[in-house]
Amino acid sequence: VQLQASGGGLVQTGGSLRLSCAASRGTISRYLMGWFRQPPGKEREFVGSIFWSGGITSYADSVQGRFIVSRDNAKNTLYLQMNSLKPEDTAVYYCAVLTAWPTQKPSDVSSWGQGTLVTVSS
Repeated sequence: VQLQASGGGLVQTGGSLRLSCAASRGTISRYLMGWFRQPPGKEREFVGSIFWSGGITSYADSVQGRFIVSRDNAKNTLYLQMNSLKPEDTAVYYCAVLTAWPTQKPSDVSSWGQGTLVTVSS
């Protein structure tokens, strides 16, 4: 499956953005899916993930209560709703196909999207 993330941009502190990840050459309904991010000069880190059916999600402590991962298997699309954004959320965001559950490890990713930049101004 190939993944294409979109929706990044510049937003002020406290604002919201919704990222989308459209899949092609395969259907995401077969996969565990997740979002990771890579802040400037830092390692890639886990953001959130979602089970096949969408009924179970998992989040990093840093985004718990602010971010929501969802999926629309009929549209073959993964989403990340980001609310109450902070400058420390500035990063390139990647959608991913996961090979394990639960996991927060980039090494448990089998396929990455190309990334979309989110910049939160203070």
